[in-house]
Amino acid sequence: MIITFILLGITIALFIWDKIRSDLVAIMALLLLYLLGILNTQQALAGFSDATVIMIAALFIVGEGLSRSGVTAWVSQQILALAGDSPRRLLVMVMLGAALLSAFISNTGTVATLLPAVIAIAWSVKSVPSKYLIPLAFAANAGGLLTLTGTPPNIIVAEVLSSGGFKPFSFFEFALIGVPLLVITIGYMVVMGQRSLPQRETDEQPVDLDASMQAMADSFALQGKLYRLRVSSTSALAGKTLAEAALGHDFNVSALRIEKPAESSRPYLSPAEVTRRQVQRTVEHLQTHQEIPTADTQLQINDVLLVKGTPEAVQAAVEQYDLSLEEIDVHENELADVLVSHDIGVAEVLITPRSAYIGQSLQDGRFTQKYGVQVISIRRENKLMSRQGTRLNFGDALLVRGRWENIELLRNESRNFVVVGQPEAMSRQIIELNRQSVIATLALVAMVGMMVSGLVPTVMAALITAVIMILGGCLTPTQAYRTINWQSVVLIAAMIPMSTALQLTGGADLVANLLVSTLGSWGNLALLVGIFILTTGFSQVISNTATAVLVAPIVLGTAAALGVSPYPLMMTVAIGASTAFLTPIASTTNLMVMSPGGYTFKDFVKNGLPLVLLFLLTTLLLVPIIWPF
Repeated sequence: MIITFILLGITIALFIWDKIRSDLVAIMALLLLYLLGILNTQQALAGFSDATVIMIAALFIVGEGLSRSGVTAWVSQQILALAGDSPRRLLVMVMLGAALLSAFISNTGTVATLLPAVIAIAWSVKSVPSKYLIPLAFAANAGGLLTLTGTPPNIIVAEVLSSGGFKPFSFFEFALIGVPLLVITIGYMVVMGQRSLPQRETDEQPVDLDASMQAMADSFALQGKLYRLRVSSTSALAGKTLAEAALGHDFNVSALRIEKPAESSRPYLSPAEVTRRQVQRTVEHLQTHQEIPTADTQLQINDVLLVKGTPEAVQAAVEQYDLSLEEIDVHENELADVLVSHDIGVAEVLITPRSAYIGQSLQDGRFTQKYGVQVISIRRENKLMSRQGTRLNFGDALLVRGRWENIELLRNESRNFVVVGQPEAMSRQIIELNRQSVIATLALVAMVGMMVSGLVPTVMAALITAVIMILGGCLTPTQAYRTINWQSVVLIAAMIPMSTALQLTGGADLVANLLVSTLGSWGNLALLVGIFILTTGFSQVISNTATAVLVAPIVLGTAAALGVSPYPLMMTVAIGASTAFLTPIASTTNLMVMSPGGYTFKDFVKNGLPLVLLFLLTTLLLVPIIWPF
């Protein structure tokens, strides 16, 4: 027991020191428990097959599926649109939106999704991001208390109850206390936070889709070179393929995208027929992917071609084929709408010193055929080069357009190319519902239904949903493995044996008996205060997941020793683990907003301490009423 406590103390100290990765610290502790004979091999490795660990890994995939399918970006846009231009209403809507999203996807994913939009809108209402980003992080943490899957500590507490022979908390049972705590969090930030939050400007901003697109447009001088061409009923292009049209060969004009006409543009259709066809096209849009035009793509009357070329070249094509012309103003935030979508992206690619493409033209290297992307422009230093026949040099920059996965393929060809910026982060900001959006939404609803009904165990519901996300094309298997935060998964799996060791050696019983003999003798409320302070204190310096793994079994033993219901005590553990408000290292969400908001350590203490006290008072008032002792 003494050795186990010494190892636990060293482990926590290393967590706080933060010079060694937390998952590696946990693995080291696991190995020492085995090498010192405290645990056998099976006990030491049991955490890696634990249902909690597997479910958390599956939930990472579910959250990523919602993000990549555009659901979270769309929801974020709707939430922020409701805020209008009122700073106070913006604050409320940001916090509500963050809480609702974090109830179903990870807190980290929620903040990553909302962060760029919140920063942009903060400036638009003549405020600064520092007035909104701490509330964003705090609301994401509080929102985790709305559902079973909102945050890992909820899952851990429920599993500890189940392993102890008790009925676990149901999926929405956490909301009984989570909703009041969320209301208090929002109310505190609206009433007090706006006065205590700092007024700081900072230049550090996350990836912004419109800003990134504008930078590429300026770098490759796209202004005045992008046009929409409509194929009229008298145009010679109608019925021809792009190869037959020879826009590139004869006019040096590239067809980047072909848009099919809206049914309402055909006046000879009745209103009912227009509506029917619009619904049909919407369904078809959800079922299909946008594709890059190829030589075999056939043009029809009223098709709209998005093309790139010099004004003279485009005008020559217009006159030759009797097309209507519309120039695209790339300075009006229209570029992202016309060039990128859920399926298609744009990126800047640099030729590396050792690239196999040096000295080759695009045609020689079969660049387009191999990678499935269009090359819109080539820039050599500050000069734009012709795409026809130019032999590539080290440092040449290519502006390419293709499917996001093909752009990722270019990123993986690190010997030949360097992809500038963060295309993957840009792809998450595309607000466009499609077939994958429907699949992801239905899968999420099904998961909640399975968990609420108890039709299958919660871990199986999460795994089923993750598989549906992959099979439905919301993300690829490679993306699924990549999205799992393995550091968190390994941390949880490796810390479970520490909890096991405390129980086997009697350490958990010792701590439980201390709680019983001290705080327990003062009454149940005093015990709740002690558990809340213990859990909250740990969660400020180590991960709330590791905190829950350590504290939950001890608290369950305390309840057994006192002969009281474990539910109020275990719910207090869940609340305390989510009250990570006092330090920037208390949670990933706090760290994510620290630099963009220009915050200091003091800002978190100043704004978080009153909120921690409010959480404590609310816990003492409501928890014993909702879950009697």
